[in-house]
Amino acid sequence: MKTTLKLYNTESRSKEPVAPLIDGTIRMYTCGPTVYNYAHIGNFRTYIFEDILRRTIKFFGFPIIQVMNLTDVDDKTIKGAIANGITLDQFTEPYKKAFFEDLKTLNIEPAEHYPAATDYIQEMIDMINILLEKGVAYRGKDNSIYFAISKFPRYGCLSHLQLDELQAGASERVVADEYEKEHVADFVLWKSYEPERDGKIYWESPFGPGRPGWHLECSAMAMKILGETIDIHVGGIDNMFPHHENEIAQSEACSGKAFVKHWMHSEHLVVDGKKMSKSLGNFFTLRDLMNKGFTGRQIRYLLLHTHYKTQLNFTFHGLEAAKCSLQRLDDFIQRLCHINSTVSGGVLKGEIEKAYEQFAHALGDDLNISSALAALFDFVREVNGLCDAGKISKDEAGQALELMKKFNSILGVMHFEKHDEAIPAELQEAFERRQQARKDKNWKLSDEMRDFITQRGYILEDTPGGVRLKKG
Repeated sequence: MKTTLKLYNTESRSKEPVAPLIDGTIRMYTCGPTVYNYAHIGNFRTYIFEDILRRTIKFFGFPIIQVMNLTDVDDKTIKGAIANGITLDQFTEPYKKAFFEDLKTLNIEPAEHYPAATDYIQEMIDMINILLEKGVAYRGKDNSIYFAISKFPRYGCLSHLQLDELQAGASERVVADEYEKEHVADFVLWKSYEPERDGKIYWESPFGPGRPGWHLECSAMAMKILGETIDIHVGGIDNMFPHHENEIAQSEACSGKAFVKHWMHSEHLVVDGKKMSKSLGNFFTLRDLMNKGFTGRQIRYLLLHTHYKTQLNFTFHGLEAAKCSLQRLDDFIQRLCHINSTVSGGVLKGEIEKAYEQFAHALGDDLNISSALAALFDFVREVNGLCDAGKISKDEAGQALELMKKFNSILGVMHFEKHDEAIPAELQEAFERRQQARKDKNWKLSDEMRDFITQRGYILEDTPGGVRLKKG
């Protein structure tokens, strides 16, 4: 059965099949970090969702060109550079480097392009010139250039906000990069240079010295690299309005073409049910969690296991549960790796086909990761039962491992190296003595052997086929 990939489109409020606009390749723009600090786990919830999306697009056979921008010039980066008495590049470079280290730690696949805003200033100036020529941009009294949202009838098409009911600023324009979600106003395209505010950070332009507005940066980079109309644009729900709404307005007013075919947004991450904030002491970067002893793949698993349109509640209990789930997968893979049986087998083909179909169908239904994981763990349970009964051959174990690798092409959390560490002879002997003691109803000796085993880091696991000894 061929499964179609359908994804929820924020603009249409419906699931739509994915079909590339040009030459069979998906062109996707993903909003990246503002490099003024280390990215936090709320950011990485979005980046991991984007990674699952990218991997799923490839899983369904589509080539992909992904762009993830680096915002290295905005209010925050300029303020940080000035406060530290260094150049903008000197201020942002350590955070760029840390970001790429974090991506590797979380096993997030590299995008094809990571454009930095400061490398596309000329493209932004060119866009502003076109918008001025078309009469949808104007110079304000402060010499900044603004976009006139009244000149773009489709404004509000993405957020579906009733704009006439929202509060407008007293000046009816906003010079800040970010502003309140209930605030509707003309937004800045080029921010006029002010020495006291900007220090020595500015660029020359036909509109005078200054620097581009944050919203403009993404439009210019997306259209330069991917074209005037792109397949998919992704980001966190907090970017939908005003950032993505403003991207649509300036991009479509400039090109006269639809900017994005398919918009997708991930929901917020909260910590113990509360909004993450430094004042509450529940603000965590990836480094904070790793300093507490957690690994990148444990954090990745926790951040991916909730559907992207559902708010994710981060807890340390959840991280411990992620550790247990990964241990279960590790044990299963090692068990398959060590099967050498030559039994006739023939019992696994149906289970493999069923699990693959369920997994693919779940992904195709708007990245239904919960159902995909359920299909995975159902498969693990069924195959473990067949292993306990001695019905799996070495060839079938290899087929099961190949399926697990296909699953992992999406999840990115499994290890497939075979561990040849044998159970020490003294522990194997203690295990056999315990089994005999239980048959003899010698509970004292049984308990002594159990304690001897557990004190050495091994556990006794009950399975449908009986008790087995394994590393804890």
